[in-house]
Amino acid sequence: MNSKIPKIILASKSPRRQELLRQMDVDFSVVLKEVDESYPEHLLPEEVAVYIAKKKAEAYDDHINDEAVLTADTIVCIDGLILGKPENNAHAIEMLQRLSGRVHKVITGVCILYKQEYNLFHDVSEVFFRNLTDEEIITYVERYQPMDKAGSYGIQEWVGITAIKRIEGSYTNVVGLPTEKVYQQLLRLKSI
Repeated sequence: MNSKIPKIILASKSPRRQELLRQMDVDFSVVLKEVDESYPEHLLPEEVAVYIAKKKAEAYDDHINDEAVLTADTIVCIDGLILGKPENNAHAIEMLQRLSGRVHKVITGVCILYKQEYNLFHDVSEVFFRNLTDEEIITYVERYQPMDKAGSYGIQEWVGITAIKRIEGSYTNVVGLPTEKVYQQLLRLKSI
């Protein structure tokens, strides 16, 4: 483990974020709290992701000592519309039909709470989808787990492997955590 980084509390049940932190060789534990993820409607997509990440961190403000709390929120945005997690299969199918053959943005807002300081940042990646048939979309929704993923897909699953033509920006941001930016900010904490 990297001794230059304080112990991290990861406030996320995402197995993808947990795996990315393990691959970064960061010592962390998972502590979950229920947080209302609503946001003011006037915010831009980048502001929404950061707003929700900060809201998640605020739930831990009174319960930490020397640890840093890491929270994140990932959204998919197309045509100015934010696509969160789908409500049901029909909603997931509708989202994937909207993304098919188009370019969309994946935005992850991150908050690192350490010694009462909220360190907020975000990353944006552009994802280029090929055209998907309705049959492909329905099969994906029925076989995989799109319900816990913004935009109804995981880049590490079938859609990511077969339908994404290219990405401009961070791959790990599309997975759910912009690891290069997170790592640099974690290293900075020891100087606080």
